[in-house]
Amino acid sequence: MERGMELQNTVKEALNALYHHPDDAVRMQADRWLQDFQHTIDAWQVADNLLHDATSNLETLIFCSQTLRSKVQRDVEELPSEAVRGLQDSLNTLLKKFHKGPPKVRTQISIAVAALAVHISAEDWGGGGIVNWLRDEMNSHPEFVPGFLELLTVLPEEVFNYKIAARPERRRQFEKELTSQMEVALSTLTACLHINELKEQVLEAFASWLRLKHRIPGSVLASHPLVLTALSSLHSEILSEASVNVISELIHYSAAGSSGGATVNMPLIQVIVPQIMSLKAHLTDSSKDEEDVKAIARLFADMGDSYVELIATGSDESMLIVHALLEVASHPEYDIASMTFNFWHSLQVILTKRDSYISFGNEASAEAERSRRLQVFRSAYESLVSLVTFRVQYPQDYQDLSLEDLKEFKHTRYAVADVLIDAASVLGGDATLKILYIKFVEGVACCGNKHNEWRPAEAALFCIRAISTYVSVVEAEVMPQVMALLPKLPQQPQLLQTVCLTIGAYSKWFDAASSDPSILASVLSILTSGMSTSEDTAAAAALAFRHICDDCRKKLCGYLDGLYNVYRTAVNGEGSLKVSAEDSLHLVEALSMVITELPQVDAKKALEMLCLPVVTPLQEIINQGPEILQKKHPRDLTVHIDRFAYIFRYVNHPEAVADAIQRLWPIFKAIFDIRAWDMRTMESLCRACKYAVRTSKRFMGITIGAILEEIQGLYQQHQQPCFLYLSSEVIKIFGSDPSCASYLHNLIEALFKRTTCLLTSIEEFTSRPDVADDCFLLASRCIRYCPQLFIPSSVFPSLVDCSMIGITVQHREASNSILTFLSDIFDLAKSCKGEEFLSVRDSVIIPRGASITRILIASLTGALPSSRLETVTYALLALTRAYGVRSLEWAKESVSLIPLTALAEVERSRFLQALSEAASGVDVNAAMAPVEELSDVCRRNRTVQEIVQGALKPLELNRVPVL
Repeated sequence: MERGMELQNTVKEALNALYHHPDDAVRMQADRWLQDFQHTIDAWQVADNLLHDATSNLETLIFCSQTLRSKVQRDVEELPSEAVRGLQDSLNTLLKKFHKGPPKVRTQISIAVAALAVHISAEDWGGGGIVNWLRDEMNSHPEFVPGFLELLTVLPEEVFNYKIAARPERRRQFEKELTSQMEVALSTLTACLHINELKEQVLEAFASWLRLKHRIPGSVLASHPLVLTALSSLHSEILSEASVNVISELIHYSAAGSSGGATVNMPLIQVIVPQIMSLKAHLTDSSKDEEDVKAIARLFADMGDSYVELIATGSDESMLIVHALLEVASHPEYDIASMTFNFWHSLQVILTKRDSYISFGNEASAEAERSRRLQVFRSAYESLVSLVTFRVQYPQDYQDLSLEDLKEFKHTRYAVADVLIDAASVLGGDATLKILYIKFVEGVACCGNKHNEWRPAEAALFCIRAISTYVSVVEAEVMPQVMALLPKLPQQPQLLQTVCLTIGAYSKWFDAASSDPSILASVLSILTSGMSTSEDTAAAAALAFRHICDDCRKKLCGYLDGLYNVYRTAVNGEGSLKVSAEDSLHLVEALSMVITELPQVDAKKALEMLCLPVVTPLQEIINQGPEILQKKHPRDLTVHIDRFAYIFRYVNHPEAVADAIQRLWPIFKAIFDIRAWDMRTMESLCRACKYAVRTSKRFMGITIGAILEEIQGLYQQHQQPCFLYLSSEVIKIFGSDPSCASYLHNLIEALFKRTTCLLTSIEEFTSRPDVADDCFLLASRCIRYCPQLFIPSSVFPSLVDCSMIGITVQHREASNSILTFLSDIFDLAKSCKGEEFLSVRDSVIIPRGASITRILIASLTGALPSSRLETVTYALLALTRAYGVRSLEWAKESVSLIPLTALAEVERSRFLQALSEAASGVDVNAAMAPVEELSDVCRRNRTVQEIVQGALKPLELNRVPVL
């Protein structure tokens, strides 16, 4: 008793310190202590006592109610059954005590009671379940109705609250209990309607119950007093938020497949729709409160989203809804207008997708119906285009916008671009372009006025750019006029940036449409001025330059000298160009794609020219001697090496690239030798080599041997992950080449031997996740491309052991690579060359099978985050398919280690049954639900998770089960 009083006082003191002490360090210490206290067994009694104590202040009441709520959600299993009964009585008393508030405390107590109801059976509430108990309590104690109403509101919400550590079976049972008591709940709520001041609370509770899968027929709901009250409340002077929530839930329910869909619920829909339509005038009523307008707009948007399939038929009634939604879309407030954007997209998908018309029988009927519908909605989408374009215009004060506001403005532009794409899908790109062209011409006229107003032209051009992929490449009416206007626009930076991006977006049109070479020349001139204006315009121009060179590459072969001058100037950082090092890569890629179109002889010479401005600065650094090279900042090297990577990747002339890499090898080798310690430079260099290997393939000749010898030697001293990653690329291309077998075998042995010596504990995996990731990616490549070199090798068993140590590493990519490697081993029979090595594989896996299974089950049950569940499950099912009955024994052995308090017999059996079915070839997806359930049960709270992990011990590789 004395200890309890002492703890109560300490809690009060800690709360006082947390809220009122002037010293931050003291406040943090108090917060830490209170958080730790919440996890203790004493917290139950202390929180309960303080809540019953009339002297507790508001801070204490809020903290203790939150503590009790979280303890009930997570830790009920800590309590003996007689204590649970006492807790139930105490919570009931507290619910009555706080029936008038404080609201925060009452809410926490209500959630605690609801969470307890998820844990304990219906019988514990007097046999009829919690809803009947609640009804009886409300009848016996009408003075406590407000508190009970809040409990009635949160009850259905707790069905979906996964903070509650209930077993899945019990959660499903609880949902059934509530659903079966739906009518009792609704009649209890109906009985409360006569208390006028509680009407809003009653409707909130009703909305909450509607979220359950309740199966009440639409015809019943259509005349239900709660529904009629909600509908009439829509027209009250002050709009009822709860009634909007109810109607919103009814709209979703009436269209949901689980309730039978719109056809079955037509009586309900026919009651709801006219009531919402009668609110249309409020959308444009300036005297209406903005929050009310937002709520009404939300109902129209919900109606559009839920009834979109009905609306898509194009009936007269549905067009009334479409016109109302156009009114919402025209609202000056973007937050309101954008509520309809999802509807326009969904409608577009239904109108344009051929699957929507299957029920119309033959193709001719389906096409006729499709054309009819597209025609019906044509004017709506034309209006929509005009309604949304102004929203992308830069605000007058755009230069003063905060970063947050600028981000929001960009988000608005992207959202409007999506709407324009929807419109172009329905109207056709060329028709949409005509509407936007009129806006563009108006905008261009503004550029010439005395204010030199560039913003309308930029906005129209942004919209034209957004629909580029929908405009025909042979469009000859509007596009030539648009392009003719571009050089006449002022060189304002934001406008020029959009001009450049628009040129890039229409690169395919330029290729198809421009037989006149002067058009390309004028475009390249605009892009060059874009590169000279500002960093943002330079970035846009470089990107556009890449698109133009990609799509017009054949036409641009004759312009190579001019293109090369732009490239050389940008790469050397000469002249007035403001292209950043990163954006210069677009130019490297652009020239590389044009060179790809040249004949072999010309390509070789052009490639030399392309490499020249890149190799010169590197050669100069190397000529200054090893000491200078050693001290250089990585960026001074990688800026040039990254350009080589792009050249080797995009110049698709294998022989020319092989020649280039052979010439450049002395430079690359010098950097490898001196800078092997420097991860950033090595990553850049390995990337360049990777693309050279990928493009040149068998033309690499002796250079490939030199590269492999280099990285094999350097890896022993400097374990750079990129050496493994480059080796993966080599294995992919040369793995099946018998002439390379000898040195690839040596490479594999050397790299894996060194890596397994490094990764000897989970701590090593945690500190070197990149090495682990690339090592096991390489191992998977070996299984796929050269199993004949890898599986019989001496490193294979030690690599399997190494993978077992690292399965539970928390780094996502490393963990995935290890699990994929194991899955590839288990699936060896599926690979084309793998079958002949099954006996070698089995000799390695079978002795380790029990341990691998235990570690995988530990990973499922908490050793890895639940986001990895799918990858772990796949590995476990692959093991099960490969080893059948034997793997089931391993699984049974592992699961039997988990105490029954953590995992009940029925839960074990269901999991083992799922594995058994997977072993006999049943669809793998069918096993997912029981596996997920095992994972949920074993992670339901911290205590259980610790018990499970303590039993499975995933970090002990050879655990001997205690018999």
